[in-house]
Order: sequence, then C-alpha cells, then structure tokens
Amino acid sequence: MIKVKSSNDCKYDILSLGEVMLRLDPGDTRTRIARSFTAWEGGGEYNVARGLRRCFGLRAALASAFVENEIGYLLEDFILQGGVDMKYVKWFESDGVGKNVRNPLNFTERGFGVRGAVGCSDRGNSACSKLKAGDFDWEKIFGEDGVRWLHTGGIFAALSETAPEVVIEAMKAARKHGTVISYDLNYRPSLWKSVGGHAKAQEVNKEIAKYVDVMIGNEEDFTACLGFEVEGLGADVSNVQVESFKKMIGQVVKAYPNFKAIGTTLREVKSATVNDWSAICWHGGEFFESKKRPGLEIFDRVGGGDSFASGFIYGLMELGDPQMAVDFGAAHGALAMTTPGDTSSARLAEVKKLASGGSARVQR
Repeated sequence: MIKVKSSNDCKYDILSLGEVMLRLDPGDTRTRIARSFTAWEGGGEYNVARGLRRCFGLRAALASAFVENEIGYLLEDFILQGGVDMKYVKWFESDGVGKNVRNPLNFTERGFGVRGAVGCSDRGNSACSKLKAGDFDWEKIFGEDGVRWLHTGGIFAALSETAPEVVIEAMKAARKHGTVISYDLNYRPSLWKSVGGHAKAQEVNKEIAKYVDVMIGNEEDFTACLGFEVEGLGADVSNVQVESFKKMIGQVVKAYPNFKAIGTTLREVKSATVNDWSAICWHGGEFFESKKRPGLEIFDRVGGGDSFASGFIYGLMELGDPQMAVDFGAAHGALAMTTPGDTSSARLAEVKKLASGGSARVQR
C-alpha cells in the first residue's frame, strides 16, 4: 500500500512540475490551411493537476514558469479557471520580442479517420526551459506548506539540459518530507532530439526513475526511456499483448525496487477516431486490468493519457485501491477524449458511472 500523508497536514494534495503551452486548435481543418484557431492551455504534467482539481475535487498547485506578457496572462487566466494554484509559478521579465525567453505555443490537429493527430510545437527558449536548480524553494514547498503528491514527467525533463536537475532536486526534497512521487515517461522524440536524442533520454530517465514511487508510461515509453523491450511489439507500436507487457513490467520492478505502482494505457489505433482502449497497473506484486473498450470513438485524443494519470493517482491517493485506480484512470481518459482540448471536462460522478459499466444513454 502506498502511504500518503494526511490532507490535514498539507496545503496541497497535488503539485505538478512542468510546462504549460498555449494550444491553438484549428478545429475540423488542418493547421496549414486554418484561418482561425481555438485557444486552450495544455501541458503533460499540468493536465494531471487540473484533472485532479476539476474532476476529482483535490487541491492542486503548479510549479512552472511564464513570461510576463499578454500570452503569459492568457495562460494564467486559463489555469486559474481550471482551479490550479499558481503560487509556485516563476515569472520572467519580457524582453519585448521573445528573443531570449518566451511563452510556448502548440498547434495541434485532432486528426480524423486515416489522418492522425498532428502536433507542431513552437517552444524554443520557453520560460520553463530556462528553469534551473535553485529556482524553487522546495524545502518551503514540501517542508512548510506541505504537499501530499508530486507529479512531473519526461516532457518537462526533455526541455533543456537543466530541466532534469530541477526534477531531481524536487524529487529529493519531496522524498525527504514523505511526499509521494509520480512520473509519466511521456516520450517525445522531437523534444529529446534537441538535447541529445534517444541516448540522452535513457540517461536522464534512468537516473530520475531511482526517485519515483509511481511510474506511468506506455509500452513505447518504457522501451525508449528505460531500455526495456516488450516481446512481439511491432515497429508501429501496435498489437501489444497484455501478457508480454506484464512480463516486461516484471523486469522493470526488479530493476527499480523503489516503484510501488506502475500504470499504463493500452491503446491500439484503428484510426484517428477509433481506438481500442484499456489500462493495466502493477501494484504490490499483482496486476489489475481495467474494462476493455474496443472501438472507442474519439473526438480529440490529446490529453487522454494525462486524464488516465489523474484518475489513476486519485484512486491510489484517495481510495487506496489499485483496481479502482486503474478503472477510474481508464474511464477518465476515455471521457477526456470525447471533448476538445488537452484537459478533461468530466465530473467525478461521470467517471464513477463509466468505471462501473455505465452507458451513453441520454440523461434527461
């Protein structure tokens, strides 16, 4: 069982460390021919905190960085609407043109049918990539204010040479003060390319993994970031057999005995708008599988894995039940992919209903 600090002793239930981008969504068309965009906020680590706040009602905070200009203020407005506290956000002074430091943009197509979702990020010299060890007072955050759970991931760690140092510094302080640590490997080859490529991804993530209590990632993440192989995995990362994945997880927990739980989504892409979807977790030497949802219809797949992570963390933190954790995670991820944007608009009652086998019948 994962030991989580009492909520009475902490100001926050969850603190996420990571970058938040302004997502520009061209809607039903493509970025290359769009004439208008819908704006959202999104970021792999942040999405988890927002989900835990808005869907699951927990107290959430963000450790991040922005440039103090109109785009930064727009991101601030989105984040505050999501109910996530920005007390630990670092603000950089604007240089006027974004030459030295800037707020990141992410143009994301949802995809449809045979045309997959496409992301085009514009995040060079972002404020978060400038963060370095010593920028946050982790002793105050974890020792005085108190945080029950720290979440971060491989997207933030890939932003710069100094980002992994921030991650490890935060994890050491969190561990010292009894805060549970989760990490989503979230492998993005386009990000690691700029800081040393695949070899650097493994070097960084293997070191970070030593401090993690709850590891989250899919089959590609464990292969690319930690060097573990899944038997029978195709070059297109499809047709994952659950038993092969379980065998790989057995190797992972031997290599990292500090892992108390591992959670992953299992997705087979039939098309951009139809996926087979389920999840599995390892906890206390046992495996737990969610309900399988073959042929799940998808409106916007981006953020589905982050919503799985928030539901999974909620189940472990608040319910202490790995079966409910994987069921809540899979249900929340499925619901998140029915609406546009990176973040979920689901409520706890909806997650409970779907996790227990509820249908999509009209509610009147």
